Amino acid sequence: MMETDSIGLYVHIPFCLRKCNYCDFCSAASGEAEREVYISRLTDEIESYRRDEPITVDTLFFGGGTPSILTVRQLEVIMRSVRKTFRLAEDCEITLEVNPKTASEEKLRGFRELGINRLSIGMQSIHENEQKILGRIHNFQDFLDTYRAARAVGIANIGVDLMYGIPEQTLDSFEKTLSAVIKLSPEHISCYGLIIEEGTPFWRERDRLPIPSEDEECLMYDLAHRILTEHGYDHYEISNYARQGYKSRHNLKYWHDEEYIGVGLSAHSYHLGKRYYNTSSMDEYISDGCAHYDMEDGGGKKDPFEYAMLALRLSDGILLSEYESLFGRSFTEGNEQLISSLISAEYIEISGGRLYLTPKGFYVSNSIMAELL
Repeated sequence: MMETDSIGLYVHIPFCLRKCNYCDFCSAASGEAEREVYISRLTDEIESYRRDEPITVDTLFFGGGTPSILTVRQLEVIMRSVRKTFRLAEDCEITLEVNPKTASEEKLRGFRELGINRLSIGMQSIHENEQKILGRIHNFQDFLDTYRAARAVGIANIGVDLMYGIPEQTLDSFEKTLSAVIKLSPEHISCYGLIIEEGTPFWRERDRLPIPSEDEECLMYDLAHRILTEHGYDHYEISNYARQGYKSRHNLKYWHDEEYIGVGLSAHSYHLGKRYYNTSSMDEYISDGCAHYDMEDGGGKKDPFEYAMLALRLSDGILLSEYESLFGRSFTEGNEQLISSLISAEYIEISGGRLYLTPKGFYVSNSIMAELL
C-alpha cells in the first residue's frame, strides 16, 4: 500500500504528578530518573521510523498522562528526535495536553519556542468540590493562571476539557462551569461524560458515589449543546465543539480513519494499512521499546464497521456514495426499516448524500451504532 501524503504522529507521555480517581489511561506517578530513561527509549522508537524519504507529519499530538510534566529540555530532546526523523509540514498542528498545575508561564514560553502551537488544557470543572472528588491536583485559579499565561506567550489555539456527570455535580453547577469557560473564549471545548472504568478508584466506590442520574446527565449534555452552539461553537463530534477553523486536526485523523503513527508506552498506530500497538508494561517498553504487536491485518483495506463507527461520531456522518465505493454495497441496504424509525425518532437524518446523527442521536450514539452496525 502506498504511503499517504501526510500522517499524524502521537507521542505518549505516561507520567502524572498523581493519577485521577476516574482515569484508566496508561499513566502513573513517576520520578525524574524514570522519565529520563523513558525519553531515551522513546527517542529510539521515534528514530526507528527514519526513511531515505522522510514521512511527512502534519499533526503532532503529545498526550498522556501529563505531557506538560516534562521540562522544556526534555521536550526539546523529543522534538529534536521528531524533526530528525520526520518532515514536519509547514502548517503542522502541534498539540500538548496540559495540567494547569504543571505549566508555568516560563515553561509555556519554552514549549512555544519549541513549536507547540496548540494546547489542550484539562479543567473539568470550576468547582472545588467537583475537582477534589475527581482527584484533580489543580483548582480554577490554577487553570486561569495557566490559560492567561498561554495567551501571554502567544498560544493562539487553546482547547479546554470539561466533564459532566461528575459526583456532586448539578445542572446549575455545570452551567456555571460552561459560562466561565465561554467568557474566556477558547478556540475549542471538549465536554466528556464521566465513564466509571473498571480498575479505577471510582469503580471501587461506584455504589457509594453521588453521581447525577441518567436523566440529569442527559440534561447536562443538552445544556452544553445549546449553550456552546449559541456562542458560536460548532458541535462537530459527539464530545467536541470548535470555533470555525479550529477543529482538532489530529483527532479528525482518527475519526476520518486516516493513518497515524503512535510512539510510546501503549501507543497505537495505523500505518501502511496495518494496525499495531506497543506494550503497556513500562519494564517491557524500556527493555525493547520498538517491539510492536500487530492487530488483525486487513490487508491494507479499510474495515466497513470501523469506517462507519468513526464517521458517525462526526456531525458530517457517513458520505453514502463514498461508503458504497469503498465497500461495494449501500450502507442502508438491509437497514431500511430501522433507519426509517430512527429518522422518525429524530435520532438520525439523511441529507446531502450523508447519513448522520442529530444532536439528540449523539447522546445515545452507542445504542444507535449497536443497532445500525
